[in-house]
Amino acid sequence: MLFLFEDFALDTDRRELRRDATVVAVEPQVFDLLSYLIVNRERVATKDDLIASVWGGRVVSESTLTTRINAARCAIGDSGAEQRLIKTLLRKGVRFVGTVRGEQKPKTVDTATVAPARPRPALSLTDRPSISVLPFNNLNGDPEQDYFADGMVEEITTALSRVSWLFVVARNSSFTYKGRAIDLTRVARELGVRYVLEGSVRKAGQRVRIAAQLIDATNGAHLWADRFEGSLGDIFDLQDQVTTSVVGAIALRLEDFEIARAKRKPPENLNAYDCFLRGMASVHQGTAQTNNQSAKETFDEALRLLYKAIELDPSLASAYGWAAWCYLWRKTCAWMTDSERETAEVARLARRAVELGKDDAVALCKAGHALAHVVGNYDGAIALIDRALALNPNLVVTWFSSSWVRVWSGEPEVAIDHMMRAMHLSPLDPLLWSMQTAVGFAHLFAGRYDEARSWAAKALLEPNCLPPPLRVAAASSALAGHLEDAKQAMAQLRQIDPARRVSNVFVVCPARRPEDLARLQEGLRIAGLSE
Repeated sequence: MLFLFEDFALDTDRRELRRDATVVAVEPQVFDLLSYLIVNRERVATKDDLIASVWGGRVVSESTLTTRINAARCAIGDSGAEQRLIKTLLRKGVRFVGTVRGEQKPKTVDTATVAPARPRPALSLTDRPSISVLPFNNLNGDPEQDYFADGMVEEITTALSRVSWLFVVARNSSFTYKGRAIDLTRVARELGVRYVLEGSVRKAGQRVRIAAQLIDATNGAHLWADRFEGSLGDIFDLQDQVTTSVVGAIALRLEDFEIARAKRKPPENLNAYDCFLRGMASVHQGTAQTNNQSAKETFDEALRLLYKAIELDPSLASAYGWAAWCYLWRKTCAWMTDSERETAEVARLARRAVELGKDDAVALCKAGHALAHVVGNYDGAIALIDRALALNPNLVVTWFSSSWVRVWSGEPEVAIDHMMRAMHLSPLDPLLWSMQTAVGFAHLFAGRYDEARSWAAKALLEPNCLPPPLRVAAASSALAGHLEDAKQAMAQLRQIDPARRVSNVFVVCPARRPEDLARLQEGLRIAGLSE
C-alpha cells in the first residue's frame, strides 16, 4: 500500500519513506510507528496500542516511546512544538492528523511460487569499496521473529551508509534475496559489490544470539566474523551495541583490505582513490615506526601521495583532511621547518575538507583535529568533530580525534570517556599507544599523576618511541615524586627531541588552559628539561 501526504510517500510493501524522489532514512521501529499511525489515522492511538503493534507487547519505557515519536516527526518534517502531522493528545495518545491519500499498488507475482528467475546482468564494480548487507537468517524459523532479524539488517545498512568512502547497496535491493538459496558470488555480480555481509539470528527464551561474517565475494574469502549475545528485554540497546560493533569492525577491516589491494596496483595505473589509500597506508606505517627519522620520511611520502590524490580528484574531501592530519604529526614530532607556512597550509586544507565534505565524518574529524592542534582553533575544531560524531558515531577515528582535542582544550573527563569508546571500538588499533597517551595527558591535567604514569607506561610498551608518551611519563613521574623514573624518561626524550625546552613545550603540547600548560611545564622542569 502507498500512502501519500504533503510531499511524502510511505510505501508499506517496500518499507520505504520518500520525500519527492529522495528516500528518507528511517529506523525500522520508527517506520513501523509511522505506518501504524497513518493506517489508523481515524482514531487516537494509545500507548498500549503502539506497544502492542510496534514492539510486540514488550515493556517499553516512556522515554523510548517519546524518542521514537519525535524521530517519526523529524522524518516527515514535523516537530513536537508544531505537531502539524502527528498530534499528541494529553493523557490520551497520539494521532496522525495530516491529509492522506491511499493508493493500492499493482500486485506482483510471488516469486516463491514460480521458477527461479534468470540471473540478472552483472554490474561493474565501482572504484570505491562496495558492500551489500544481505537479509540475516532467522534460525528459529518463526516468522514472528523476522522483524528482529530484518530490523538488525536495516540498522547495519543505515549505519554503513554513513561511511562516506563506502558504497552501500540499498536495503530494498538486498532484500530481494530474502528467503532464497543464494550464491554469494552471483549476488555480488548482480549487485555490483565486492564485499557481502551475511548473518543469522537465533532466539532462545529472552536471549538472542547474532552472528555476522564479512566475505570478499570476488574470491569467497572470509575476512571477519563475530558473534553477539544479549537480552531481548533491552532490544534497542542490543541493536545499538551490535550495530556499533559490526560497523566499527567492518570499517577498519575494509580499509585494510582496500589499502592492500591498492598496493598491488602498478604505479602507472593508480587513480585518485588508490593514491589516497596508499597515502593512508603511509600514515599508518609512520605512526607505528620506532625510528624518528624513518617515521618522518614515511609521513613525507604520505603527504606526497595525498597531494597526488587531490591533484587527480580535487573533490576528494578525505584526502584534504588526512593531509592536514599529516601536518599535525609534523608538529607533534617537531619536524616542521617553516611553522608559519605549514600552519597556513593546515588552515587551507581543513577549510577545503569542510567545504567538500560537510557529510564526511572522516574529513571533518581529521580537519578538526589538525585545526585545533596546529592552528589553535579549538572552538571551530570541536564544532567539526561534534558534527562528525553525529554523522557517524561508529568510527574509531571520530572518537580518537575528539578525545585528543578535548585533552588540549581543557576537558579531561570528556577526553577520557571518548578515548575509552575509541579503544572499545578498536582494542588492537595500531594507534593504541596514542590512545593511551591521550588518557595519560588527561589524567595529568586532572592532577591524577599515578594514573597518568600508569597510562604512559602502557603506551611505552607499544613498539614505538615517539615523544608524546615520554612527555607524559616524565612529567607525571616527576610530579608524583618518582624522580628516577622521570629522569629516565627525560633522557630518552632528549635524544628524540633535543630542541625542546620548558619555554617552547607549548609548540608540541598546545594546552589551551594556562593551568594545564603550567602543570606540564613544572613536571618537565623537575624531570630535568632545560628552561
